Amino acid sequence: MVGIVIVSHSAKIAEGIRDMAVQMAKPGQKIVAAGGAGEGVIGTDAVKIYEAIKEADLGDGVVVLVDLGSAILSTETALELLDEDTRMRVRIADAPVVEGAISAAVQASLGGDLTEVAATAEGARELHKK
Repeated sequence: MVGIVIVSHSAKIAEGIRDMAVQMAKPGQKIVAAGGAGEGVIGTDAVKIYEAIKEADLGDGVVVLVDLGSAILSTETALELLDEDTRMRVRIADAPVVEGAISAAVQASLGGDLTEVAATAEGARELHKK
């Protein structure tokens, strides 16, 4: 099963998105929030993201959803901390974090592979609200 990591500058936002995604996915779907820079500080933490990826990885890969620019930089730094085998199974989705996380969680819980889950998350860019 592909794992999902949600990276936000705010721990509360990451946890809230995780809670929504968990409710939409089948039971047992691994979804890990990696928000904030620790101690309630707004920001991102490459080590926290690294640990979240390790926790979410059950062997089939991990799709990471991020909120803002520096979250991408922190996630890229986290990827550098991973061993090469794990790093090859991680994708940063170019997707809106809320819609992408929920879409990815559903696809992953239905048994989608890493490419399918990342593509589903990125397909959320096309969801119009009006």
